[in-house]
Amino acid sequence: MTGMLRGVLCAPQPRLLSLRRCLSSAAGGSAGSGVSGGSGEGTPLRPRPNALTDEIIRVDHAGELGADRIYAGQMAILGNGPLGKTIGHMWEQEKEHRRQFEQLIQQHRVRPTIMTPLWNVAGFVLGAGTALMGEKAAMACTVAVETVIVEHYNDQLRQIMEAPHPDKELLATITKFRDEEQEHHDTGIDHGAEQAPFYAALTEVIKFGCKTAIAISKKI
Repeated sequence: MTGMLRGVLCAPQPRLLSLRRCLSSAAGGSAGSGVSGGSGEGTPLRPRPNALTDEIIRVDHAGELGADRIYAGQMAILGNGPLGKTIGHMWEQEKEHRRQFEQLIQQHRVRPTIMTPLWNVAGFVLGAGTALMGEKAAMACTVAVETVIVEHYNDQLRQIMEAPHPDKELLATITKFRDEEQEHHDTGIDHGAEQAPFYAALTEVIKFGCKTAIAISKKI
């Protein structure tokens, strides 16, 4: 199990634009140039986003990275058990969420949060730690995290729709992801999350941590 934990925790990090590359793009990159996207193909650059879109892409990328690592941690502990298939399904969806926001980071030349390395480790530790407490505690973690994410996505959808020129593509992406996160929340409830020891206290602590991470990722 130690080898599995080490392998998942040390998974390759996304190839994000460095500050130097961002500056280079700003100084001399043309609108028709491309950068390597998550799929390995050229990703066409788009006009630089407004402040709202910049913030949304940065914080959602951070959130989906954290969610990816939480489910990775859960899979490392519970992957061979009765919940393995269920957790694996949710993890695959989170991987796709992360992949799409990595692509948006590159396309829009958004600066990712400098907290990325910390969220990577913290997410895995949270997922593995609650899984070690048992299946119901892992599901309680899922419910807490997804509750915050769904509320966060709903807030963003309202902001986008109220903007003078709504980004319809971003609106559709977030709507789809919001619905899948709600599905994960409901899955956690269906698998006994509320029966976890100290459910109320555990979920409140996790929610507070998620909200704090969101607030930090919006700004730095």
